[in-house]
Amino acid sequence: MNQVLAGAVAMGSLLIALFFLRFWRDTQDRFFLLFALSFAIEAVHRAVAGIDMAASEDTPYHYVLRLLSYVLILAAIADKNWPRKPRP
Repeated sequence: MNQVLAGAVAMGSLLIALFFLRFWRDTQDRFFLLFALSFAIEAVHRAVAGIDMAASEDTPYHYVLRLLSYVLILAAIADKNWPRKPRP
């Protein structure tokens, strides 16, 4: 049952990544690209964690992938809100 739930979460994360990728393609805004990368990393992480149920999620590998995903989200938000110099 846990593998089914992990697969559903991975599929949802991948769907959200594709959703943000579509917006990036339309707008060419880095915000959407960074969000798409973050959710794609999370989808791969959940899929691998669901397949390898014997591995504990307390290992540093899992924390590093989640940290990378969350840092990408924070970087996207900071990049969007950072003041830019106006172009002449």
